[in-house]
Amino acid sequence: MDTKNTPLPVKRALKRLGQALSEARKRRRIPMQLTADRASISRATLSKIEKGDGGVSLGAYAKILFVLGMVQQLAELADPKSDELGLGLEAESLPKRIRIPRAKG
Repeated sequence: MDTKNTPLPVKRALKRLGQALSEARKRRRIPMQLTADRASISRATLSKIEKGDGGVSLGAYAKILFVLGMVQQLAELADPKSDELGLGLEAESLPKRIRIPRAKG
């Protein structure tokens, strides 16, 4: 991934995610090599993930979340129920009133 063109907020978010995954792994007292083995990735890839490297596939991040028992959080990441902007835009397009159709005749 060309990180030169990656927006700064994305870089920051990936760095925070990497730090959170590193901390979660350490809290669970799982060594890096064992974590990497369980996720079927290399130790170098795990190191990149924990540094927030944007060039690592989402699948690799997902495997680490699974190993740490946190994969449900990935599933909830873009939950439509949490999309405040989308819900607001949808609410704006709702009709102002609803009329009952008149019977012909």
